[in-house]
Amino acid sequence: MGLFVFLPLVLPLSAWPVARLAETRLHPRTATRLLTAVAVVMAGCSTLCLALLMVVGTAQLPGNPLPDGWSDPEVRAAVPHDEVAGRAAIPALSVVAAACARTLWRHHRVTHRAHRALAGVPGSTVAVLPDGTPYAYALPASRSRGRGRIVVSTALLAGLAPAERRALFAHERAHLTARHHRHLLAAHLAARANPFLRPLRTAVVYTAERWADEEAARAVGDRRTVARAIGKAALLSPRIPVPTVAALAATGPVPRRVAALLAPAPAARTWPSAFTSVGLAAWGAAAGALVSAMSSASSAVTLFLVLHAATPL
Repeated sequence: MGLFVFLPLVLPLSAWPVARLAETRLHPRTATRLLTAVAVVMAGCSTLCLALLMVVGTAQLPGNPLPDGWSDPEVRAAVPHDEVAGRAAIPALSVVAAACARTLWRHHRVTHRAHRALAGVPGSTVAVLPDGTPYAYALPASRSRGRGRIVVSTALLAGLAPAERRALFAHERAHLTARHHRHLLAAHLAARANPFLRPLRTAVVYTAERWADEEAARAVGDRRTVARAIGKAALLSPRIPVPTVAALAATGPVPRRVAALLAPAPAARTWPSAFTSVGLAAWGAAAGALVSAMSSASSAVTLFLVLHAATPL
């Protein structure tokens, strides 16, 4: 495997430029999808390489259940610095698995509790709660609870004008329609798998909000109305009532979102030109993801062949 097994662990650094530039230079829909795809591919590749290193490290431990041939010098030679890297991969992969499991468990717990709490509230897609705390968020659907719902308090509705209320509902409805919770959950899991992917998670959280902002502006037909609704909702809602999954109820960087809405609508291009800074950054991230996939696949095949040769018949 050589040093190629370590490449997917550090290649997420190649996506940092696009994580910064995509927030302002790409359409939010394109940015969200691009960053999520890059994060998922790179996280999967780095986790696979950690698993390969863990196999080599586990084979060196006394009393392990693996075949004795897997600890032969020929197998250890496939990994540079096998004693350190192999054994360090065991706790590292354990931490990754525990962090991802905790994120998935929290997603299920919060979604299930929220749906159960809203079971008796009338309304199939919108739940208006008589609450003195201003808040609004999009609750994604679950397998046992059917469609997603928009949850909003009467205190927040009271602080918005009718047009701003329509903008608020259009924004939250965009979250549900585009299933932003899936992009956000994937980005959160990727950041748990590889800390170098945290800038992409932060960018996805912002671009998902911007995507919903643009959809709301298109539905309402007035960008300034949406900007006012976002500003008022942020001022009225200092916090959310429950820790909703993937921060769907968070307001995000409100001044940047308002400034973007006061500017002309972004061009809906599916892929940026290679002759721009964001285009170069996007191609660099795509190349990093491709090299990461090739490196992890090559390492997996190489280790499989080495272990197969070392396994006694």
